Amino acid sequence: MQSSELSYFKEILESRKIQIEKNILGVNDELKQLSALESNDESDHASVNNNSMVESAIVSQQEKELSEIKVTLGKISSGEYGVCEMCEDPIGFQRLKVKPHAIYCIACREVVEKQIN
Repeated sequence: MQSSELSYFKEILESRKIQIEKNILGVNDELKQLSALESNDESDHASVNNNSMVESAIVSQQEKELSEIKVTLGKISSGEYGVCEMCEDPIGFQRLKVKPHAIYCIACREVVEKQIN
């Protein structure tokens, strides 16, 4: 992969990392505010619990993506970026444009997804 392409993906990943970190902080602050609210009746309590569950799921998903991005940024630094972890072939540029932190090429991703399902 050319250095201009690496710079392109590194910039995208670092920007997404910052965005996710802000999102997680915002959601965590919101969860703290929700838990501090006094629930006057059962419907208020149920609404607060429902919002907390949804936002916790969002945070969990974003923490997973953040972890993947950090690993990917490490791969860029070490020169291992853009190589499929399964077949060790290059991951296509178009695939990386869609998901810059992809660890599998298209063919191997399909194999992994079939194994999971």
